[in-house]
Amino acid sequence: MCRCLALIVLFSFLSPLHAQEWKPAPGPLMTRWAKDVRPDRVLPEYPRPQMVREKWMNLNGLWDFAVSRDAQRSAPTEWPNKILVPFPVESALSGYGKMVEGPVWYRRKFKVPADWKGQRVLLHFGAVNWESIVWVNDKEIGRHQGGYDAFSFDITDALKAGDNEITVRAVNPVDAGPQPRGKQVRNPGGIYYTPSTGIWQTVWLEPVNRTANIRSIQIKPDTDSKRVTIQVNVDNPQNDLSVSLTIRGGKANDNFQVDTISAGSINQPIQVDMDVEGIDFWTPDNPRLFELRVSLRRIDSELTKIRFLDQVSSYFAFRKIELAKDAAGITRLFLNGKPYFQVGPLDQGFWPDGLYTAPTDEALKFDIEVTKKLGFNMIRKHVKVEPARWYYWADKLGILVWQDMPSGEKSVGVGQLDLVRSKESATIYERELKAMIDGLRNHPSIVMWVPFNEGWGQYDTKRITEWVKKYDPSRLVNCASGWNDHAGVGDVHDIHVYPGPDSPQPEEKRAAVLGEFGGLGLPVKGHTWTDQKNWGYQNVRDSADLSRKYERLIQRVYELKDKPGLSAAVYTQTTDVETEVNGLLTYDRAQIKVDVERIAAANKGDFSKLPKVTTVIPTAQDKAYVWRYTTAKPGGDWFRPDFDDSAWKQGDSGFGTRMTPGTTVRTEWKTNDIWIRREFVLRDQSFEHMHLLMHHDEDAEVYLNGVLAAKVTGYTTTYEIEPITDAAKKALKPGKNVIAIHCKQTGGGQYIDAGLVEVR
Repeated sequence: MCRCLALIVLFSFLSPLHAQEWKPAPGPLMTRWAKDVRPDRVLPEYPRPQMVREKWMNLNGLWDFAVSRDAQRSAPTEWPNKILVPFPVESALSGYGKMVEGPVWYRRKFKVPADWKGQRVLLHFGAVNWESIVWVNDKEIGRHQGGYDAFSFDITDALKAGDNEITVRAVNPVDAGPQPRGKQVRNPGGIYYTPSTGIWQTVWLEPVNRTANIRSIQIKPDTDSKRVTIQVNVDNPQNDLSVSLTIRGGKANDNFQVDTISAGSINQPIQVDMDVEGIDFWTPDNPRLFELRVSLRRIDSELTKIRFLDQVSSYFAFRKIELAKDAAGITRLFLNGKPYFQVGPLDQGFWPDGLYTAPTDEALKFDIEVTKKLGFNMIRKHVKVEPARWYYWADKLGILVWQDMPSGEKSVGVGQLDLVRSKESATIYERELKAMIDGLRNHPSIVMWVPFNEGWGQYDTKRITEWVKKYDPSRLVNCASGWNDHAGVGDVHDIHVYPGPDSPQPEEKRAAVLGEFGGLGLPVKGHTWTDQKNWGYQNVRDSADLSRKYERLIQRVYELKDKPGLSAAVYTQTTDVETEVNGLLTYDRAQIKVDVERIAAANKGDFSKLPKVTTVIPTAQDKAYVWRYTTAKPGGDWFRPDFDDSAWKQGDSGFGTRMTPGTTVRTEWKTNDIWIRREFVLRDQSFEHMHLLMHHDEDAEVYLNGVLAAKVTGYTTTYEIEPITDAAKKALKPGKNVIAIHCKQTGGGQYIDAGLVEVR
């Protein structure tokens, strides 16, 4: 367990003058946590919760900063700017806040604390995007490629008494290079966003023993045997070194404790038997963690003296994810031996003020807290790797994580064969894929690796999937979320449908999952990245409309769970991101757009809070109804109830092209536009709760008795409830009424049909 409050945190000195030099760059939108960002206290928490040392020095804060316009390899002679590390160069919180091309440079001074004397000093970077070179006191100490993984250098031999200086050069090719980059592009728009160049996670120093120290820990809990295997990897191992382990917690009373001393167990597995009564398995509802303390020690030849060389704190959990057959013989996702239906949002991990970097740890934690508050039990972390503290909160608060590999390179379209990458491109991808797994594999919250999203950089699907499965057999592998499943490998068959939902058929050895659906777009004035050009996969009118449509989507998801046997669904998405307004929250996290109580209930399969829907005028789903229609533009009064439509053709509902998703086509319509009219009879009743039930592909305008009732854009993949204007409700009357619709199609499938329902 991370005991960050108990750490002895050593912060470097920062003068009041420096604090005054920094302010956020102008930005379109800020979060409420931005006010808590101070140059003398930037993300002060220890950044590596699964391998915590007590003594360390946080190097976050103001650094000197410069931008090169060329491939300059030597440090600048002038440093015209200050930048707040670790916020990306382009972010408002960095203080710079502008797009860059070419190398960026960082510099800062530090002093090594006196009580570190005689120890080795390690310099750690949580992440630098993408290629970096590091100097200490003008001596190059190392290079690194990879925008998402942590790396470290031993800088002891470059240090001197008094002031020392770190210089960092970083280059981020963004979409001009083949490297994994996720959704970073040089020209942001739509589903692609602003880059995050340079240092974007915490930088820190820590002292370690000069003789030997713990480099990493590998933890492999086995729920079947109730045994945990721990390997302590040590730099400069020696025969007289041993490891001691202390394990505590994991039960409701937290009194369980195991102490293990294993002489000569350096760099090899140590098995600890945990088979005691009452150990809790980790679940989202009960995220029970074990605390782990690892000590590296030297015992003298007479076994009389013990000297501790290094000590780190960590944690782990017993949790098993697997495929198995349920009672009906359907292949499903199982958690700890039981079928477990997973529902979660697609989570991009972007912030309006910090881009890749959350302004504070509280902000990072908030995203997971609100996800659980909305009733989700899973998150798909989309083409981005988060700082280690995000996964710590996922472990501690309890949420399953599907972890995407950040995408890069070219893309292949739906149904196309795998991309052929160059040797350099493939080497970069596979090195960073391995680094991602190595860096995150101890987190119990992660239950699935996703090597490819849709066709983005997808290559050698079968080989890559099988390698991931072999390298980490403790988790499931989703070979390609979305489009191209031609390899037929991995543990799940994953499709994307917008708005959806839909499900593939479960297979003998693969579960059926819906990797993306929804995308209901609602811009909230005052909380958007831009005032115009915001977009969603399907727009909604307001919060009530969004809540209602979301509930119906999730209700259908649970129907697909029963038949054909869907095992998981991922809704797009947690928050808005830049011009994309598909979030359940605004981009600044200031507003939750939906009714929390109702959405949380729906996500858990409870639909008792849904409004009651009663059919008034049925749609083509129920039976064929005769409409008048024309594909030639009619006169301007075509929607009025007294318009003479006798010259129009007659056809049975619905109108469209066959195979358009979710449709019942009885009359083919293949032109760009269609106008349809129909008479219907209403009994004497209140029309206050009247709504349209319609399926449109694409834009449509609906009139009731000559009054505009609704105007919708985009397309649906099923019948959706749409509000009716108050004026149109007033126009309805007992007896004969007329509904008139114009639908416009620009490409792909097409369809139009509508009826009336009461929603109470």
